[in-house]
Formats: sequence, structure tokens, C-alpha cells
Amino acid sequence: MFAGWENFYLMIGSAAAGLIGLLFVVATLTGGLGADKAEMGARVYLTPTVSHFAVVLAAAVVTAVPRLDPWPTAGLIAATALWGLGYSANVARMLHARRGPVAPHWTDYWCYGYFPGALYLAQIAAAGALAMGVFWGQDALAAAMVGLLLLTIRNAWDLVTSIAPQVNRKP
Repeated sequence: MFAGWENFYLMIGSAAAGLIGLLFVVATLTGGLGADKAEMGARVYLTPTVSHFAVVLAAAVVTAVPRLDPWPTAGLIAATALWGLGYSANVARMLHARRGPVAPHWTDYWCYGYFPGALYLAQIAAAGALAMGVFWGQDALAAAMVGLLLLTIRNAWDLVTSIAPQVNRKP
């Protein structure tokens, strides 16, 4: 079903997997922060970032399964996208609740909540197109996955640049 796309999904899946590993290093940096701030940051920023990378990795894995029919492929991709959509809505809700010592920046609402949700909606549409055999389904899925990967790289960078100065600051 994804003939000709093997290298593309191998590349974005490997990138997502590698970046998940690097986020474990970031998680160790939070040891110098206060417990409340570290817990809030992990719940609202770090965990969603890892989760979005995991969705990209999962989609890459599904596309690599040989001889998988279009309906199960689309179903698995749609299931991960539905989970991601719900998760993004929950992150947006947490950001609006403004729990924690620091109020979220306006870009946090868009980059951690709304944009991932929009990309998950695009992924759901692409899964529907794949199930129906529509010609643009593979291209739409690839575009949604690249968008999610790039957005999540941006979010990981935002996370690291907000944590590093606080950890390096001497009391």
C-alpha cells in the first residue's frame, strides 16, 4: 500500500524515535527545578511532546507492515490520531486552567494544543482517504506526519530552551 514511501517513513520514524530518546535526557535536566514546576512542566509540555513523537513513530511502524490491507491500516492510523486529538484537547484544557507557578505563553496554546489537534484532524482525514482508496490519502498522511514532526521538534526546542537557563542558574 505504501510502495515507494518506505524511505520516507523509515526516516521520519527514526527521527521520532531518536528524539524521544533525547527527551529522556531533557527529563533529567528537570531534576534541578522545584517539584511543583517540574511536575507541571512534565504534564503539560514534556509528556505531550513525547506523545506526539510516539504518534509519528506509530504511523511509521504501521506503514511498514507488509501486506496490511487498507482498512486495518487506516483504522490503526485513525485510532492513534483520535487519541492524539483527545490528548491535544486535554493539553489545551490544562493550559487554559493555568495551574502552576508560571502562566503559559500565548504560543503554548497554539503549539501544544491547537496546532497538534489540527494536524490530528488532517491525519484522520488522510486515514479516511486511505480506507476509501482516494489518490491523495498517502500524500495527506505524509504531510500531516511531517507537520506533526516539525511542530513537535519546535516544541522540544521550546522546552529545552526554557528548562536549561533555570537549571544552570545558581541559587
